[in-house]
Amino acid sequence: MTEQGGIAPTKTHRGENFPVASALIAPRHRPVVLAFYRFARAADDVADHPTLSETEKFARLDALEQTLLGHSDSAQDALPLRAVLAERKLSPRHAQDLLTAFRMDVTKRRYANWDELIHYCTYSAMPVGRFVLDVHGESRDTWPANDALCAALQIINHLQDCAKDFRALDRVYIPLDALLRDGLTVDALGEPTASPALRRVIAQLAQRTDTLLDQSEAFAARIRDLRLGIEVAVIQRVARKLNAGLKVRDPLSERVHHSKAEFLAVGAVAAAGELLRRLTRPTPRTGHKAQDA
Repeated sequence: MTEQGGIAPTKTHRGENFPVASALIAPRHRPVVLAFYRFARAADDVADHPTLSETEKFARLDALEQTLLGHSDSAQDALPLRAVLAERKLSPRHAQDLLTAFRMDVTKRRYANWDELIHYCTYSAMPVGRFVLDVHGESRDTWPANDALCAALQIINHLQDCAKDFRALDRVYIPLDALLRDGLTVDALGEPTASPALRRVIAQLAQRTDTLLDQSEAFAARIRDLRLGIEVAVIQRVARKLNAGLKVRDPLSERVHHSKAEFLAVGAVAAAGELLRRLTRPTPRTGHKAQDA
């Protein structure tokens, strides 16, 4: 990934909490997904930049959109995505939805309640999965399950990183009404360790996230593409484990993220289970054939 407009990328796809264009994705699709990731990472780095003014951030996000749509060539990180969208005849809508979330991040630093947080996830998370599904030619009937899983992943990330987001960005994704119910303010996120009240809040939000994971449980089974189905099964299992950890660990002072070894162990079990399920399920009399791996 290149440095765009004086902003060095903060991480690559290998540094994300959940897999991005992993080896499970078919090689012909991986460059497309990586182009989308490069675009999203560039926009995220703009929105989170510590010294850019709000005006400068909006201008750079606008430049990404204008380049994406072919009205400019100024934002280099949008050029690969523009090219693959044209090649695959895919809509820029999902990338534009992401930009809506990043524009929100520039000025919106608090979320009043769960509904506001889910509204944010509609733009910050759900378009990512929808894009990958479109790349693979999957049915849009899978979108509700995708949306539930993507929202869950986003909220798990928010809970894991709640202290870092507050301290570095003054951004709080934990709903304010959840804090208020336990007599807390956002300042609780600046403490070295979470108070019992904050631990309760985080555990309650993780419990609520379980509902989203329940709604996405059948997602992998509805995906025709073998490789993508296995990847989704892995992500679902990892999300379950991380969310369970948030109910018992303190993200202010303890590691909640999986180590590489932990991720591989959890992922291997999930991948084997999904592969076995596909090999042993009854062959449907009608319907789509599985796509080539």
